Amino acid sequence: MTHKIVTLFFALLLATTATNTMATTQNKAPVTAGGFTLGSAIDSYDFKSQDNFVKEVIVTDIKGFRKGFITYGTCDRKGEIVRIKLKYDDRSYPFFEKLLKQYKKTFGSDPKYVGGRFGNVKGWKWTFTDKNGQRVTLVLQHNLKNMDESVGNMMKLSMPGRLIAERECFNKASSQQHDDTNKTPALDWNQFLPK
Repeated sequence: MTHKIVTLFFALLLATTATNTMATTQNKAPVTAGGFTLGSAIDSYDFKSQDNFVKEVIVTDIKGFRKGFITYGTCDRKGEIVRIKLKYDDRSYPFFEKLLKQYKKTFGSDPKYVGGRFGNVKGWKWTFTDKNGQRVTLVLQHNLKNMDESVGNMMKLSMPGRLIAERECFNKASSQQHDDTNKTPALDWNQFLPK
């Protein structure tokens, strides 16, 4: 008798779980958030926008590299390059190991490890000061599996101080332009949830 009750209990539990799973997958997928709808044309909206504190251009004709991402300022020093990210043509780990040896030989043998804890992203960072007293960072990275970034080898050359100055300039300009009269008087939770 106890065996039948236990069996019946698990059968009901399994049926309930299957029903809940089906109900979840059959619910209407949200496609709208903040008044914007996935798949719609951006030109169909009337909204105020502004540039970010930096802009980025993608360059695809650099010998030895698949592509480059060149980031430049839009506020503090308009048009000045503040970061260069280049993705090497060769995405293999053996190439990364060879690159790392050359980087250590050229830039110093004791860089800081900045890769992931589980080894999916391996990265080494050097920090310098340029002739104008600005901090410059150099990162050599190999990505094995992090899907947020493309798999392969990349170098990042940045001026962190200039990036911070661009952000601060942008935030200051934005706060001066912000009109407090546009604040919503009452909280409407529906406007915060995707539909």
